[in-house]
Amino acid sequence: MSKFETISEIVAAHRAGTTTPAQTIARCYQRIRAYADPALFITLRDEADAIAEAVALAARDPSLPLYGVPVAVKDNIDVAGLPTTAACPAFAYQPSRDATAVAKLRAAGAIVIGKTNLDQFATGLVGVRSPYGVPRNAMRGDLVPGGSSSGSAVAVGAGLVPLSLGTDTAGSGRVPAMLNNIVGLKPSLGMISTTGVVPACRTLDCVSVFALTTDDAITALRAMTAPDAEDPFSRERPVAAVTSMPSRVRLGVPKKGQLQFFGDDLAARGYEEALERWRRLGAELVEIDVEPLYETARLLYEGPWVAERYLTIRELLDIQPDAVHPVTRQITLAGAKLSAADTFAALYRLQGLRKIAERSFAGIDALVLPTAPTAYTVEQVQADPITLNSRLGTYTNFVNLLDLCGLALPASIRSDGIPFGITLLAPASRDAELASLGRVFHADTALPMGASGQSQPPLAEVTGGDALEEIAIAVVGAHLSGMPLNRELTALGGRLLSATATAPDYKLYALKGTVPPKPGLLRVSPGAGAAIALEVWALSPAAFGSFVAAIPSPLSIGTLTLADGSTVKGFLAEPEALAGARDISHFGGWRAYMAELAATG
Repeated sequence: MSKFETISEIVAAHRAGTTTPAQTIARCYQRIRAYADPALFITLRDEADAIAEAVALAARDPSLPLYGVPVAVKDNIDVAGLPTTAACPAFAYQPSRDATAVAKLRAAGAIVIGKTNLDQFATGLVGVRSPYGVPRNAMRGDLVPGGSSSGSAVAVGAGLVPLSLGTDTAGSGRVPAMLNNIVGLKPSLGMISTTGVVPACRTLDCVSVFALTTDDAITALRAMTAPDAEDPFSRERPVAAVTSMPSRVRLGVPKKGQLQFFGDDLAARGYEEALERWRRLGAELVEIDVEPLYETARLLYEGPWVAERYLTIRELLDIQPDAVHPVTRQITLAGAKLSAADTFAALYRLQGLRKIAERSFAGIDALVLPTAPTAYTVEQVQADPITLNSRLGTYTNFVNLLDLCGLALPASIRSDGIPFGITLLAPASRDAELASLGRVFHADTALPMGASGQSQPPLAEVTGGDALEEIAIAVVGAHLSGMPLNRELTALGGRLLSATATAPDYKLYALKGTVPPKPGLLRVSPGAGAAIALEVWALSPAAFGSFVAAIPSPLSIGTLTLADGSTVKGFLAEPEALAGARDISHFGGWRAYMAELAATG
């Protein structure tokens, strides 16, 4: 198989001009044909259409964070122009627009390749409950691919795409990540909008990310994170900066006798080896009581949350019950029997369990658990579909009920060729903290990426501008990379941190009479402007002072709000200077405007 490509490598190659987005998309389709698994994609987008989008993208701003990156999308998430089936042909519909998460990826430069297979209605952790077949596990063909986000995980694990979207209600973004030797990021609830996602349990659902590295996963998360007025479950939970690993880290582990591996000694050994790796990395391991977590997990399928699954498809069950997979039907119909009293009793108990969990997490940076206690073959799961599926959710089913975030990481490849993984868990909004830990652990394993046999890229230096010795500054015009004044940043030792965009609260103007040409950025009412492309650079305090001191009127430094909700110092213009200036906000950024000027002479 051809070389696996990470998001960061693809974007860098596109910006450098060593390859084009169209060439990358063409290679993606070549890999899909070579992998030749008809059960992986439910709908594959027309190749010529995808390449045409890539050609058009090349005329846009190359600073987009996902510039030309191919992405696969789980088929319970809407993509305009492609049917949404949730792996049930009788349920299929044609969405008129992208899910919010997909729209944000596209706005960041990603190109959708197709819709991937899943456990029907996202009910399952095994990946075998679909009329479209069983996607072939990327690591070992006889293993289940993991579910419900089976196709999305395999697409990344097999190197067909560097990024895919899943959903995660009970572990569907983590178990398949382990079984395909990739990273699975389950964000805090509400961080990514679920508008345009077929619900499994609306109160618990979240869009998840599969990638080859933690840094890639965080890049995708940043692109999708923002509150959504259309989603009543959306929350203001911006992504914090990823930092270097703290010198003192306390990780929670289960008390002796509380781990469950169901007789799988190799999995038990894999977990002990992972803990030893954490010790070598300097972490202190702290035993905590995880029995309340197990009790919470039992509530998910034994309690009233099954009724949420029933609510989504009850009309189909009434009209065409045979259109629903037999195992999915058996699980879901149990939700029709629950009473309001059952619901309140479970909610009362859950609230008590949440208080216990809060105390457990108060003294640790994260909890480290096996992602799954074991692995099963397709044949084993088909012989005992409910029991074995339940076992795979031992360490995942409680997470969303307790409003935790999670990061599933490859840990080792067992002697029998089965991948083993761990998951870091922490209270909501600590997604970046988990990434700061997880990226170091994953790099230290020196494991290959997915099924490639290919080494991970060197771990990038953390360049977060929130370090004490650095100040971050956003630039929108002539100071961008490759622009005439960028040398003023590099001469001061500035380092590029990220390419992103503002919140849609700004207008961009072409200032009159400036040499070289410069833009002026003006803040307007929330949502009344456009998202303007920018770069965030880091400067030392002394360099920042020198830089700011040299900024001429009518420009000034203020506080900008970025697309992910975070804030950073950056260029703004005095309103008086914009009288008669051309409003170029519709270009989305200075590069696109300058490209038009160059094209028109």
